[in-house]
Amino acid sequence: MQIFSYFISATVLLLSTSLSNHVKAEKVWPNNNKVAISLSYDDALSSQLDNALPALNKRKLKASFYVVPLSKTFKNRMNEWAQLAKTGHELGNHTLFHACKKSKPNRDWVLLHNNLDDKLVLSMVNEITVANTLLNAIDGQSVRTLTPPCGDRIAKDGDYIEAVKEQFVGIKGLEDPSFARLIIPNQLNAQDIIDFLERQPKNIKLINVLFHGVGGDYLSISKSEHDKFLDYLQANQDRYWVDTYRKIMQAMPKQQ
Repeated sequence: MQIFSYFISATVLLLSTSLSNHVKAEKVWPNNNKVAISLSYDDALSSQLDNALPALNKRKLKASFYVVPLSKTFKNRMNEWAQLAKTGHELGNHTLFHACKKSKPNRDWVLLHNNLDDKLVLSMVNEITVANTLLNAIDGQSVRTLTPPCGDRIAKDGDYIEAVKEQFVGIKGLEDPSFARLIIPNQLNAQDIIDFLERQPKNIKLINVLFHGVGGDYLSISKSEHDKFLDYLQANQDRYWVDTYRKIMQAMPKQQ
């Protein structure tokens, strides 16, 4: 996988785009005294299986792994991804090819054949549907969530997220910004992430913490700092509800 330079300009990315059918902040939230924490890991990286997964399992914390089925780590370690799902973690859809918009700054790494600017909405719908089918064959799950690669959603002829949203119980990063926040740790330490969590206003009831590499690969956090952050979550279970994004989205109240 290429090093995703679209994050180099900032270590923290807040995605504030919302979808019209997503829940509003005034809705009643399960475990209302707690903030939901969705830990997720993008791109199916070796360091996630080697470092992140054992750390999560040691602390009995569940997370979501948004995989790219064509990645070498996914293909070469298929049994480990399947076992991960069997133990209660989530395999999420990250599309089949990980297309991103080459027209954005610092996107030289995007290959011409995988440029979202040139892809049709129907192509993305097909790609995502195939990825869902493949993941279903691996984990047997029919309810799934999506994380759009690079946070991009506009294809050549329109918004592909609008065309696929009915396939998913939730789409990462596209929640109502008065309800949710997202942080992407890149060369941050545990205290940086903790400070981000603790300074959120009371109306924020969901915080997405989206990792890539853990002690390796790219856009990484060190293994020791990742461990420290998980220790903090484990020690503060009275404040935080840590679960897969799928379970959190399944608990979201329906819009009236």
